[in-house]
Amino acid sequence: MFQALPNSVLQMSVIFLSIVIEALPFVLLGCLISGALQVFLTPERVTRLLPKNKLASITVGCGLGVFFPSCECGIVPIVNQFVKKEVPVYTAFAFMLTAPIINPIVIFSTFIAFGNSAKFAFLRVLGSLLVAMVVGIWLAYFNKQEILKTRLANQLSGGNEQAAHPHHQGHDHAHHQTEKGSHPLLRQIRHLLQHSLDEFFDTGRYLIIGALIASAMQTYLPTGLMLTLGSTKLLAVFVMLLLALTLSLCSEADAFIGSSLLSLFGTGPVVGFLVFGPMVDIKNLLMMKRYFSGRFIASLVGLVAIVVSIYAWVV
Repeated sequence: MFQALPNSVLQMSVIFLSIVIEALPFVLLGCLISGALQVFLTPERVTRLLPKNKLASITVGCGLGVFFPSCECGIVPIVNQFVKKEVPVYTAFAFMLTAPIINPIVIFSTFIAFGNSAKFAFLRVLGSLLVAMVVGIWLAYFNKQEILKTRLANQLSGGNEQAAHPHHQGHDHAHHQTEKGSHPLLRQIRHLLQHSLDEFFDTGRYLIIGALIASAMQTYLPTGLMLTLGSTKLLAVFVMLLLALTLSLCSEADAFIGSSLLSLFGTGPVVGFLVFGPMVDIKNLLMMKRYFSGRFIASLVGLVAIVVSIYAWVV
């Protein structure tokens, strides 16, 4: 049956499945962390733990990835939950941009991919911190546009969250009597799993669509043409950023692809690839589209691309 299909369709199917299989565990982990934050993190705790100074709060957000190691595949639900729990947006997005890079697993895989050289791991971490600080400062002092979609913003300002999830009403009513008499910890675990499951199915559909688009672009986009475009360093940087967006690799694996392109493009463009990919890829953008306004996402992606391009060109 499959033999009748064109080779390009079979190739696209293999790439699609590999992206989904690679990303699903991290999406699930991200949704579990999001559920834990929903249950255990309160706005009062956030206010007590985070510093009042905006720059200090951005710096804290940049360092949270060490304690919340997450691939970019599962980072968006966590960031959305941070924002809902009144974590400042500049802290939440500093975390989103750095967490897929500065976590120990990614640093070690980058070190191994480039022949046990700490150079690229260091440049990658430094670049992610630079981008996160710039974006955090922009959000803290200059951005005036709405970040969340209107529906989610209304929920945060006092709207009824059950109106956005009407299927919860019957579920909550059915379990109301049993939860009244249950142990508080068991009740919290039940809420954590329920929220994680809802989040997983809501976010998973965007992962599937993103993986489908990414696999189609990998199959049908003429990558040979892009490789020939890297004649100058600046052009090579743009090509590598486009490759990072197109390939949509997980941050645990992209360093091995980057190392294979080092001889073709050089240090700066490859560093740009390593920094930009975990921050902006197709599946991540579609998951962000579920929570954040399109105008804000476009501004964010544009700023990240500019900062990464300058950094990669200077390196």
